Amino acid sequence: MMQLSRPQSDDGFQHPAPDDQSAQPMTTDPRQSSDHGHAKPGPGAGAGDPESRQWLVSLLRERGRELGFQQIGISTVELGPHEEWLRQWLKRGWHGEMEWMAAHGDLRSRPAQLMPGTLSVISARMDYLPPDTQPLKILASPRHGYISRYALGRDYHRLMRRRLAKLADTLREQLQGGQYRVFSDSAPVLERALATQAGLGWIGKNTMLIHPRAGSWFFLGEIYTSLPLPADRQPMDNHCGSCRACLDICPTRAFAAPYQLDARRCISYLTIELKGSIPVELRPLIGNRVFGCDDCQLVCPWNKFARPTAEGDFHPRHGLSNARLTKLFEMDETDFDALTRGSPIRRIGYQRWLRNLAVALGNAPYEPDILNALNRRLQHPSALVREHVQWALEQQDRRRAEGTGGSRSSDPIQPT
Repeated sequence: MMQLSRPQSDDGFQHPAPDDQSAQPMTTDPRQSSDHGHAKPGPGAGAGDPESRQWLVSLLRERGRELGFQQIGISTVELGPHEEWLRQWLKRGWHGEMEWMAAHGDLRSRPAQLMPGTLSVISARMDYLPPDTQPLKILASPRHGYISRYALGRDYHRLMRRRLAKLADTLREQLQGGQYRVFSDSAPVLERALATQAGLGWIGKNTMLIHPRAGSWFFLGEIYTSLPLPADRQPMDNHCGSCRACLDICPTRAFAAPYQLDARRCISYLTIELKGSIPVELRPLIGNRVFGCDDCQLVCPWNKFARPTAEGDFHPRHGLSNARLTKLFEMDETDFDALTRGSPIRRIGYQRWLRNLAVALGNAPYEPDILNALNRRLQHPSALVREHVQWALEQQDRRRAEGTGGSRSSDPIQPT
């Protein structure tokens, strides 16, 4: 079984890891370190007392709920076969240009090497599915841009780090010793493997973590600690059964087999991680997906149990949930910066944003407005943008010649 390490959305992917930093003195304010590592000398209160440690875990769960986490789980640092699965995935080259996936050796799968002395990992789940965004209608509306649901609101990294730091404060306040360090895509962490060990779900055939009562629309974060906290029950059984919905729906056939994702064909990789040209043979398969892809989550039967988030930061901003492609494509870089301030989308930059939109416009039904918008970008300073605009113009010209423009009335999302 292989898994692609990416944020628990589909989105997007786990960000390149910064250089490792050692745990800092616990007297440091946990919100002032980029990864919030802290230690305080002295004997731990109840460090050798199992009853006290169990009480602390209960306190962490209670505090986690107050901070907006839907689930807190505890695991040891042993990841079983996940390390070898990661090695095989990298050996096959399925990580594509994500060289940072292989850059840190075994640190990703060995928590005690990333933070020496780590004995336990606290995994936290935060649901992000925004309400009433009608994803299937947007996907069926080729004149509108589809953006992965995790990216419609504010960037989750800052919120998750802030909440995890507050959760870690519980350790600092209750104990006189030990070390801890907070992660939210801030270092090489095999977060889904850790989450399975903590009882937060099982890794499905689409490589997403699935919880039987929450589906897969959630983010994950971790706290490494040197305290020997009592681990949760054994990992959940896999309940995917004979279902193939996620494998069969994938537009680019990115799954080589169940649990095996070739990221080089994944639309999330192509529209977010890939810095250069999108392979010509895959462009028509991307459709109107301009940032990420959720298809394998949208068809997962377990996601019928997912609940919309009440977290305001994850709700759609700036009309991104149903914006027309031409409107997005006509924005200049200043508009793009304003639109994506505080958004995960800013990460790809303006040129790749235009690249993705050009592909989607090339896949849209022929319209004079689309043709005009593309022609205005034909002399763009970026060779990357010009290449994809030229391809899109050729697709539009072909549809015009074939008379396959389609009618606006067939579009499920009508302009207002």
